[in-house]
Amino acid sequence: MIAGAGASIAIVDDDDSLRHSLLRLFRSVGYSVEGFASATELLSSLSLGRPDCVILDLQLPGMTGVELLRCFSVLADPPPVVVVTGNDDECLRHDCIALGARQYFRKPLDCDALLEAAREIVGQAAGDSSRL
Repeated sequence: MIAGAGASIAIVDDDDSLRHSLLRLFRSVGYSVEGFASATELLSSLSLGRPDCVILDLQLPGMTGVELLRCFSVLADPPPVVVVTGNDDECLRHDCIALGARQYFRKPLDCDALLEAAREIVGQAAGDSSRL
C-alpha cells in the first residue's frame, strides 16, 4: 500500500518554490495534496473539507502561521499541524506546540523527517477513526 493513500495534506507556504517542491514530495508518496500561499486561503478552503495534516510556514503574508494556530486552537476538531519555519526561536517553538502544533521543523527541511511526521499524524488519525 502506498504510504499516503487516501490521506490529504495541505501545504501553506508563501514561497512558491518550496510549496511546489513539497507538493511534489507528498504526491510522490501517494498523498492527496493542495497548496496555499496564505493562511486565509487555507481557512477559505476548510468549508470544503478538513485536511488530515497541515504543513504550515509561520512567516506568511497577512495572517501569520501563529495566528492560524490560534484560530485552530478554538476549533472542536482542528486539523493536525506540522510547523516548518526558518526561525528556530525557542519561545516561538514553545508557543506553537502550546497552540497545538504536533511537530516543529526548521528550514532547510529534512524531507524524510517531515514525511515521517506526516505518516505518524495520518496514522494516528486513521487509528482514532477506526476506534469510533
